[in-house]
Amino acid sequence: MPRSNPWAALSALCIGFFMILLDTTIVSIAIPAMVTGLKTDLNSVVWVMSVYLLAYAVPMLFTSRLGDRFGPKRVFLAGLVVFTAASAACGLAGTAGLLIAARAVQGLGAALMTPQTLAFITNLFPPTKRGPAMGLWGGVAGLATIAGPLLGGVLVDHLGWQWIFFVNIPVGVVGIVLTVLLVPDWQPKNSHSFDVPGILLSGAGLCLLVFGLQNGQHYNWGKVAGPVTVFEVIAAGVVLLIGFVAWQRFNRKEPLLPLDVFGNRNFSAGTLVGVTVGFTMTSMFLPMVLYTQEVLDLTPTKAGLLTAPMSLLSGIIAPFIGRMSDRANPKYLVIFGLLALAGGLGLVVVMVRATSSPLAMIPGLLVAGLGTGSVFAPMSNAAMSSVEPRLAGAASGILNTARQVGGVLGSAATGVLLQARITASATAEHGNMPNALTDAARQTLVLPIAVLVLGALVALAMRRTTPRRPVASPAPEPAVA
Repeated sequence: MPRSNPWAALSALCIGFFMILLDTTIVSIAIPAMVTGLKTDLNSVVWVMSVYLLAYAVPMLFTSRLGDRFGPKRVFLAGLVVFTAASAACGLAGTAGLLIAARAVQGLGAALMTPQTLAFITNLFPPTKRGPAMGLWGGVAGLATIAGPLLGGVLVDHLGWQWIFFVNIPVGVVGIVLTVLLVPDWQPKNSHSFDVPGILLSGAGLCLLVFGLQNGQHYNWGKVAGPVTVFEVIAAGVVLLIGFVAWQRFNRKEPLLPLDVFGNRNFSAGTLVGVTVGFTMTSMFLPMVLYTQEVLDLTPTKAGLLTAPMSLLSGIIAPFIGRMSDRANPKYLVIFGLLALAGGLGLVVVMVRATSSPLAMIPGLLVAGLGTGSVFAPMSNAAMSSVEPRLAGAASGILNTARQVGGVLGSAATGVLLQARITASATAEHGNMPNALTDAARQTLVLPIAVLVLGALVALAMRRTTPRRPVASPAPEPAVA
């Protein structure tokens, strides 16, 4: 039986990858409709985004090991089934509480799928030809992240907010069929033990930290329950995360987060850059959606169309940037992408006013699209290409987790800052809500710009290295139907 075509296999995997990244941003365009339809408040709907990112990020270090033990294809398929079923539950949810619960399950499905995609890239493609594959992966990541508002706007306007989740069902079914047919059942056959204390410490720490940050405004930064305050919840989360890192150093058997991998400077820098990219991808849309729909009075479809050129440009250039990352020092591509994205958002901040035309945002959005398309592939290539083969599975999980943790923190921080600035601006503008919302959106967008500049400074630490060639790398087995 002939070997599977690596590009066909990667294309099948990218369908599922596109879908799960799409769901990190597609909800943002539906926020006003969901607040009205579910009869809830902004904080609850922000939780609809954050709980997905949290359930996506927390288990990923663990799920990357599942692929090593049971085979990436089987774990990917299991995640795709869970994600598709949870999407149906999200669309059927009649209350904010039910929707938040279904989104948590959806995030778990995404966590099962994502690490397997990068693991397959490192297995299916030799190091010298990995750039174009990373380019396709980066193009899918950038396109999915930015296309969410456009597709979401069309669905919300014409079918209702529920269809931003129902649309995943046929796509998920197609993805399941193609994965079964085209993706090889590669078995790394690594019998990992599972770091249960590490899983519990990291999960509990992140949950407490995000809960405290996101709900601080809701509780007026005071008591949450009984004598427990918001700051005590945040502090408990930080203490648990510090305990998690300490346990990883103490646990010599098989830690969830092997600290050895951070001895690689490129990987350490790439991981921190991943946090800044994840932070930006979730934090930049909420203020823009609020401004375009509530101030400029655009429909969800028109608001989504406004971001279409950014999405298109990002998807077009990402494969070319991926090829360039094999030939040029990826550090400079990463820095260019981060600064272009920051510059684009800066142009948006300068141009938006309560009386501005929507077209005033287009130049900034195009520059941001150029930046987005230039970041994902070289960031991943620089981080993964010099990692030792024995640490590749763990490194893939860490890199994806870092990006999602950045997304969780970005969603939580932006929700808090936006709500605080709306309250302050409404007072300063004496109840003039268009001006107040515009000022709040502009001020909130400064946060991801600052984070991107920090990411560019971190990327300066990267250096060009020769990709490692795996020793006795297992060949992919024939695809099984």
